[in-house]
Amino acid sequence: MTKVSQPSRERRVVLVDGVRTPFMRSGTAYLGLTTYDLARLALKGLLARNALDPEAVGYVVMGTVVQNVATSNVARDAALGAGFSHRVPAHTVTMACISANQAVTSAAEAIRSGAADIAVAGGVEMLSDVPPQFPLEVRKRLFEAQRYASPLDYRKLFAGMSPSDLLPRAPKVAEYSTGETMGESADKLAASFGVTREEQDAYALRSHQLAAKATGDGILRDEILPTATPPTFDLHTRDNTVRADSSLEKLAALKPVFVKPFGTVTAGNSSPLTDGASAVLLMEEETAIALGYTPKARLGHYTYVAQDPGEELLLGPAYATPKVLEQAGVTLREVDVIEIHEAFAGQVLAVLRALESDTFGRERLGRSGRVGDVDLDRLNRWGGSLSLGHPFGATGTRLLTTAAHRLEAEDGTLALVTACAAGGLGHAMLVERFEGRA
Repeated sequence: MTKVSQPSRERRVVLVDGVRTPFMRSGTAYLGLTTYDLARLALKGLLARNALDPEAVGYVVMGTVVQNVATSNVARDAALGAGFSHRVPAHTVTMACISANQAVTSAAEAIRSGAADIAVAGGVEMLSDVPPQFPLEVRKRLFEAQRYASPLDYRKLFAGMSPSDLLPRAPKVAEYSTGETMGESADKLAASFGVTREEQDAYALRSHQLAAKATGDGILRDEILPTATPPTFDLHTRDNTVRADSSLEKLAALKPVFVKPFGTVTAGNSSPLTDGASAVLLMEEETAIALGYTPKARLGHYTYVAQDPGEELLLGPAYATPKVLEQAGVTLREVDVIEIHEAFAGQVLAVLRALESDTFGRERLGRSGRVGDVDLDRLNRWGGSLSLGHPFGATGTRLLTTAAHRLEAEDGTLALVTACAAGGLGHAMLVERFEGRA
């Protein structure tokens, strides 16, 4: 019987560097760009900053959610545009808001298996570049119009239709299986865990204050690529999503957006629609050292989970966190840095309550009790998606890069990166600070 050869030793994956464009509110600084443009900028910036030979990269993976059909495999198109060799395979993944997380683990598995020694993972989202949609009836008529034989036939195209039927529509940010918007699900989740409007506003304010401080102190400078945009080519060096002047009074004055009039989710305690791209450089550990790089962190255990999208759409981290901790044989108390995706303040607080609940631990997780208490001093200390923004396909690699930087800045050893996603999906990964060969 023929045996399949395997790597001769354990191949550990390390994070060498991570970068991102400034995250911008959709419809602002990046309005004249496309998904491809932002992805290319992130990939090219990563290569340049690390003086990396593009020929050395074995694989490129990027995540995105709302695709531009002209560049449906944006990872390949952007990699070519950024100067990677045409011989480097590249593919695009989509897993809602954990698309970049999936890109990272896909690239990591390529390294672990021996398929590549160096890989680049990332993500991009350009909600300013969303392809417009038309109603199904309009699409049917447009296809039928291709068979019209005379100009008079085109009268059938518009027969019985109103002008509003012909207006293009943006895709709805909603769960397809239930029809609920993300905000409606967040409202329902917050209510089920007893998270008040005041608590959500206070958490949102915390996120903006921490992000404003991190920006002002220059802490985020290491991960942000200065990005110039046409036609004026103004140079952007910071996120324009952070509201440094926010206050509890301003947040309290905002009306519910999704469940009116009694909901608790507002524009102020939700992450904004955001454009941006991010990328990380991953290597096999010995390869990185041989090439003279000093890794920032090792990638550890990871997991993906799925729940009922009708009842627990955004609760993925509460299920993924205990699973990945158990895989690694560590407790929540041993985690020094926690980076959790902030889709909504109510979602984050509901996840924390679930992790700290004995009842949730017993009834939903089959444990003897709670997963553990979360000290806010360990959580999102440089801001989160509520303040820094949330480009759907790019947030995962932003979380990973921030976690690695925080481990060094805070002299920590172990970080947890976790996020929820549409479809009732969730992800968690443990990241270990690199302190030399293990």
